[in-house]
Amino acid sequence: MTQPPHSPCPATAADSRTVEHRWEQFHRYGPYAVLTLATLVSAVAADLIMTRTEMYVAGPLVAVAYGLQAWWGRTRPRTAAGAPAGAAYYVTRTVLASVLTWLNPFFAIYAALGYFDVEPLLPKRFVRAGLLTTALTLAGSQSGGLPPASLMNWVAFGALYVVNVTLALFFWQVGMREEEKARVQTETIAELERTNLRLEEAMAENAALHDQLLVQAREAGIDDERRRLAAEIHDTLAQGLTGIIAQLQVVTSLADRDPDTARVHLERAAALARHSLGEARRSVHNLAPAALEHDELTGALEKTVADWAEQHRVRADFTVTGAAEPVHDEIATALLRIAGEALANTGRHAGASRVGVTLSFMDGELALDVRDDGRGFDPAATAPASRAGGFGLGGMRARAERVAGAVEVESEPGGGTAVSARVPLVRQG
Repeated sequence: MTQPPHSPCPATAADSRTVEHRWEQFHRYGPYAVLTLATLVSAVAADLIMTRTEMYVAGPLVAVAYGLQAWWGRTRPRTAAGAPAGAAYYVTRTVLASVLTWLNPFFAIYAALGYFDVEPLLPKRFVRAGLLTTALTLAGSQSGGLPPASLMNWVAFGALYVVNVTLALFFWQVGMREEEKARVQTETIAELERTNLRLEEAMAENAALHDQLLVQAREAGIDDERRRLAAEIHDTLAQGLTGIIAQLQVVTSLADRDPDTARVHLERAAALARHSLGEARRSVHNLAPAALEHDELTGALEKTVADWAEQHRVRADFTVTGAAEPVHDEIATALLRIAGEALANTGRHAGASRVGVTLSFMDGELALDVRDDGRGFDPAATAPASRAGGFGLGGMRARAERVAGAVEVESEPGGGTAVSARVPLVRQG
């Protein structure tokens, strides 16, 4: 999986661990090395700046300092920052270093350790005091030893003390800012790692949802195609077969009495069969109805109404209002199928003596109205599509909704029926 942007850099964490390890080594072994160096330098210069009594005092104090370091080496791993044991070690070491520096200024090398571990050993409120004490010891060493021997030494001591205090506090503030920066960086890295983990979990969840959506989309596409084919079969084969059966029934009743009329109905049945077969093939390939191949919507509707009127021997009028213009194939197909279903329902159920079909071109909308003066029905009591029945009103509504339209039906027993379809006016091209 691709790593998200702004993910924490592994090198940063490794560098941080390296620095911490080096400081750990310094705190463990550094005091021994510094004390040894200070002792060696002080011993070399002892004959010049120390009396024999001072040498006898310094020797045991150096031994105590080594013993203190040995004790702290065993105690430190079990001691938290700012604990009393750490503060006791720091104070004792500072006192020993100050006394040794008093005896020999070169022991200030050992006293300088007070700058490096004052913060982890002392409580925060005593850090400044520790820095000021260490600066006092170093200034005394740098000015020629404590106590100052002359007025010039006192002046030098004061100036050097100010310099040492300023530098100590400055670098302490810098260290605190660096520590805060490191803490913020560590927290940021940890937060980025958590964010990275959440992003990986979200990406995994999104991948699962994507797979699920693909399955649902595939199932929805299959279901929608089944509904389309079912509606097309109903609007082509079912209606065509109904017409064929009606024509054959007439042929059967007239075969002996009027062969010429029976032959006409038989030819109509054959034409209906051929037409239904063609429409079935077009439906399978999701093509526009054959009526729209050579005519616009208005011409196709006019022929559909005329064919229906001739087949059912019912007066049917077709009217166009507004400025007719070419309509997109899907819109034209939907309205033509709705008109065919409405007329088929009228022929099967209404017993009407007159039918009117109106196509209205309006501003941004197309309206198709199919009205009859038949027996009517209660729209609220119509049954849904079933294996025994057709798609009827539900199929017409589904076709209209597929092109962002709607179908409304007004009817009442004995009052005729009006089917009104409203769809967007989407122009061809």
